[in-house]
This record gives sequence, C-alpha cells and structure tokens, in this order.
Amino acid sequence: MNIDRYINDGQDPKVVEKLLLKLQDLLASNGETVSYIAVQKKPAVTLFPDSIAITDKRVFICRSTNLGFADNFEIFPWPTIAELSFKEGILGAKVTLALANGDSTEIGSIPKNQARKLYQLGTEAQTIASQPLIIPTEEVATPTPAIVEPEEDELTLRLKKLKSLFERQLITQEEYENKKNELLNQL
Repeated sequence: MNIDRYINDGQDPKVVEKLLLKLQDLLASNGETVSYIAVQKKPAVTLFPDSIAITDKRVFICRSTNLGFADNFEIFPWPTIAELSFKEGILGAKVTLALANGDSTEIGSIPKNQARKLYQLGTEAQTIASQPLIIPTEEVATPTPAIVEPEEDELTLRLKKLKSLFERQLITQEEYENKKNELLNQL
C-alpha cells in the first residue's frame, strides 16, 4: 500500500497505514477514495492519536480506544455536514464538524498545516457533494412501459359483445338483460 501521498504534511506513517487498511473495508465500491488524512499530534507524546480522513463522499473520524487496540469510527456523509471549520491555537488546531441536525464533533491537536489542508480539501468535497446532479436530457428519458392487458376469457368477451349490441341499439333492453343473465348463470 502506497501511503506516500498521505504523509506529506508530517503525518505519522504508522497511524496513516493502519487507518488506510481499516478504511479499505469501509469505502464505497463506486470509486470512493481517500483524499486526505490528518493525524492528531499533541504537544508532548501522542501514543494513540485520533485522526480524520476525508473522501469525496464522507468524513471519517477515527478515535483510538483500549490503549490503541481498537478504534471507534464516526462516519459523516457530506450532505449531513453543515460546516467544516478549524481554529488555530499556539501548538495546533481544533477541527470541528457542525452537523445539519445541530450536533457537532471535534478533534483537537491537529497540526496547523494539516488542519488547513483538511479544510481546503473538505470544503471542495462538500461543495461538490452539495451540487445537484445534472444529467443530460437524452439520458433521463425513460421508455414508456407497455400496457399489457390480461387475456380475457370467452365469457368476458361475450358479455362485452352483448353490451356493444345493446349500446348500438341492435337488441332491446329486455333481450340484453335476458342474455346477460343467461351468460352469468354459466359461471
């Protein structure tokens, strides 16, 4: 697995590799790819860093648990995110996802350069995801379904013919009623 494109901004290679391996099983089969990964780096020693990965379809927040032996994923499709923002501090940045339902989630101690890149690529992905899908009209046209009428049995055909004769005044009301009852008694 080539992780070089994900460690250009000082990300921990071991954390990125571990995360990418887990994300392979979570990515959609329709070409979803990871655009960027930001890895937490606390001022002292970060033994079990949290991380954020973005794709063109979703944001994955990975939080290390159980002394790094397990991870909890929070997965947010772009349409559920109202705003992606970050706030720079002295030693790092805090990245915040404000959700459309009013909730929010954040990760602190993201290196500033990673937070900026995450914001840039995330904003682009969010803009693309929020644009309506435009399909040329030739492709939108759907064929009109053929109306298939069920086969009519002989009795139904005879009743229709009888009614047609009555409507054209070729038989009287009494003849129509008598013949209709005669046919219905055959059931």
